[in-house]
Amino acid sequence: MISLFTDTASEMLYPIMPIYLKSIGFSIVLIGVLEGIAEATAGLSKGYFGKQSDLSGKRVPFVQVGYALSAISKPMMAFFIYPLWIFFARTVDRFGKGIRTGARDAILSNEATPETKGKIFGFHRSLDTLGAVLGPLLALLYLHFFPEDYINLFYIAFIPGLLAIFASFYLKDKKKNSPKKIVQVPIFSFLSYWKESPVKYRKVVIGLLAFTLFNSSDVFLLLKAKDAGLDDTAVIGIYIFYNLIYAVFALPIGILADKIGLKKIFVFGLAIFAIVYFSMSSCTNLYAFICIFFLYGIYAAATEGISKAWITNIIDKKDTATAIGTYTGFQSIFTMFASSLAGLIWYNFGANITFIVTGFTTLIVIFYFLTSVNFKEN
Repeated sequence: MISLFTDTASEMLYPIMPIYLKSIGFSIVLIGVLEGIAEATAGLSKGYFGKQSDLSGKRVPFVQVGYALSAISKPMMAFFIYPLWIFFARTVDRFGKGIRTGARDAILSNEATPETKGKIFGFHRSLDTLGAVLGPLLALLYLHFFPEDYINLFYIAFIPGLLAIFASFYLKDKKKNSPKKIVQVPIFSFLSYWKESPVKYRKVVIGLLAFTLFNSSDVFLLLKAKDAGLDDTAVIGIYIFYNLIYAVFALPIGILADKIGLKKIFVFGLAIFAIVYFSMSSCTNLYAFICIFFLYGIYAAATEGISKAWITNIIDKKDTATAIGTYTGFQSIFTMFASSLAGLIWYNFGANITFIVTGFTTLIVIFYFLTSVNFKEN
């Protein structure tokens, strides 16, 4: 429920964020710098606070503080319009994500057994993504009655954020016989976990990050739809449709993954992703885009929660938040490079080549998983 409310708040602002920033004087370059700094902040902090959560033996305080920071960042962006303040507010939002991610996923892992990891993580992704359906719908409804009233939308987005804070008070850490002391560690200390981690963890994460490096922002898919002639309403509608498919299928695919294997479902998801990107290179009409974004929703449901469930099954339970934080931290950094790389290929060679290159590299990652990771174990 916390994730549902938080994502509703965030996704209310997602469609209008670039428009709002341009309206207060941000250039495209400055918007790119803003998002780059924000993602770097999230990436570096995920591993650090994941490590802190494991060392302290506590989860709930990290979750509560992380979601609270993301909630209060929404009205902050509307309070002042100075670029430095906008940078600060956006960084607070991503910093909150960095604080909570490892601890939150550790809670989910602890509430599951190895046989129900796909179900638990799938259920979480389902409700989280439902927020990505509700948020844009609420934003479109509001802007229909109050066109270009972006400032007040930031204040309205604080309401579901506040509900997320209230919901977090129902979380309680499980009592342990020997509570650990909080140990101060250097910001990059989580990187040492890479050397200490199981070989299987490193093999899996290498494959996941190789895929991330070519898995650019969803914005490029939406830009392709826009370039193909779809109007703004159709583009936003397709984005909402994709999230709805993701939300609907995340839980049943998670349950299926528990039965037939997390790795098998994840590789199936990668195969769907490759089909989507190869198809996107030649897609030109609305009905084709609807089919492609349907498949894209299936891909997301088969990979995002499943990858974390997979990781938590191959590492020591005491290192759960560190392992997740280390992976998601690297993932944030690689995602930033991925979008830059996609933009570079798009600029020099065109949209179609961008999607074809991503499709082929995904096939290489699938081959890596099939040959380098043991599929007899879940």
